[in-house]
Amino acid sequence: MADFASLPLVIEPADLDARLTAPELILVDLTSAARYAEGHIPGARFVDPKRTQLGQPPAPGLLPTEEQLEGLFGELGHRPEAVYVVYDDEGGGWAGRFIWLLDVIGHPHYHYLNGGLTAWLAEGRVLSREVPAAAGGPVPLVLHDEPTATRDYLQSRLGAADLAVWDARSPQEYRGEKVLAAKGGHVPGAVNFEWTAAMDPARALRIRTDIADCLTALGITPDKEIVTHCQTHHRSGLTYLIAKALGYPRVKGYAGSWGEWGNHPDTPVEI
Repeated sequence: MADFASLPLVIEPADLDARLTAPELILVDLTSAARYAEGHIPGARFVDPKRTQLGQPPAPGLLPTEEQLEGLFGELGHRPEAVYVVYDDEGGGWAGRFIWLLDVIGHPHYHYLNGGLTAWLAEGRVLSREVPAAAGGPVPLVLHDEPTATRDYLQSRLGAADLAVWDARSPQEYRGEKVLAAKGGHVPGAVNFEWTAAMDPARALRIRTDIADCLTALGITPDKEIVTHCQTHHRSGLTYLIAKALGYPRVKGYAGSWGEWGNHPDTPVEI
């Protein structure tokens, strides 16, 4: 039985297929209830993406409560030796957000299935309709602050030479032409690279192979602290994941995202 230790953070369908029966594997499906019911990767447990967010306006992307997370991870059978593989069917937003949650709970053993269900299906691999039973009740967790940038933290770091704010929203949102909060525009100094631009549609939504060069050209480089956001830290789940996969040492997700920043009276905005 092949193990996961030698694999990079981002793995291919063949890597997962060879390890589907590994006892340490917790395979997480973040598609939709309907898509999961139609067929999913064998052994996968469905997590409604909404359960990865607090879900309360004006900043629904904030972290769920500790109690909610303990219930969710208990259902999945969380344990220290577990290796998570996560996937979705949209190119990595929800899967990346789940990886951010794993960082928040301090669990280092995880992988993202490159291209997710789209890539799995493109290779004609087997699906299942069997639904695993919930593994158990709530498990105690310790939540860590390091993977998350709060509004106060981001505001205190604005203008720092070693900070790159990666805005994963659309150019229209970034420029203030499409306004989804009380204020439009972007965080001062933020760089816009939309999450979908990081995907390669010709390769079943896998992360594009030249992504490191794209980011370097924008000044999103490993020597800087990367804070990434969108409207709810859903789209920026992918950008968080990409920075982690590239080995950037300082990466934070701004969970409040524009839902919080754009609705707060004291936050500065550029257009």
